[in-house]
Amino acid sequence: MDMKRSYYRDLRLFDTWPLGLWLVVCAALLALVPFFAGNYLMYVLGYIAINAMVALGLNVLVGYTGQISLGHAGFFAIGAYATVLLAKAGVPIPLALVAAAFIAAAFGFLLGLPALRLEGPYLAVITLGFGLTVENIFAKAEFFGGATGPSVPPFSLSLWPGFSREQNLYWLIMLCAGGTILAIRNLMRTRVGRAFVAIRDSDVAAACAGVDLTWYKTLAFAVSAAFTGVAGGLFAFHLGQVDPTTFNLMLSILFLAMVVIGGVGSILGPLLGAVTISLLNLKLKGLKLADFEQIPLAGKEIAGFISRHFMETGMANIQFIVYGGILVLIMVFEPLGLYGLWIRAKRYWRTWPL
Repeated sequence: MDMKRSYYRDLRLFDTWPLGLWLVVCAALLALVPFFAGNYLMYVLGYIAINAMVALGLNVLVGYTGQISLGHAGFFAIGAYATVLLAKAGVPIPLALVAAAFIAAAFGFLLGLPALRLEGPYLAVITLGFGLTVENIFAKAEFFGGATGPSVPPFSLSLWPGFSREQNLYWLIMLCAGGTILAIRNLMRTRVGRAFVAIRDSDVAAACAGVDLTWYKTLAFAVSAAFTGVAGGLFAFHLGQVDPTTFNLMLSILFLAMVVIGGVGSILGPLLGAVTISLLNLKLKGLKLADFEQIPLAGKEIAGFISRHFMETGMANIQFIVYGGILVLIMVFEPLGLYGLWIRAKRYWRTWPL
């Protein structure tokens, strides 16, 4: 264990110089992508970065505060709709994103109030109901565009002379994602972050130590919802449309899976989870039985098994069958998530060849 012997070490931006160097190199490479990459690569990286923002925000609630949420698709939708409607009203896009963050945070604070005395499955049901309610309101209300959603205005923000819409949007997404990482990392070093962790470990002990459970539990919902709202606003411009059916229960489950699969209570864990889940979601979309037949040795047997046991019962969406199986295997063989694999690999490297 790397013990910190002074408060100055805990306040440093990077724990070690090699870590800081690697992060600077990664940031520089991501910043240079628009100069040599095509639109598809920028789309994939932007999609991953948006999911990473949601996963990091949800990790504040799940990993650091010990709460659970199955309704973050609702905050995601609130951020998307608020940003689009404000942008259509003539509000500059950066101000629209900030306003969307505050609007989502307000709804998160309100959701946190009835959840104060609930935990575990009861809290999950409350947040689940919130997400389903938001989805149905946006789908039914004509003010929000009804079943088709509102039209997304053109992305007119220019961050670099001569850049196209896709390049400017990519840079904005990466700036927001980098700001999210730094903000959450610094937040967890403050008194607020330590209060979150104390509530996660034992809310009774935290209350005895002077932590205001009412304030900090609702604040955790608000902070988590704020980052998710910004990600939702960026997602609206990234996708080019706002469809209320997109913000469904499955999306909330995917967000929670990013945190759990990556590793709760860390910064790197949700990032790894977001990368993994995003790539799986893109690769498995539109999967067909013919794709299984291309697998060497047992491809036809796997396709036959799926056809007999799932197609006959009406479960024709192969994507979620394979997707769920992969997630189960990850959790069975590595309960700590992908972050646990990283920790074990790092320890092995430090002690090699002993």
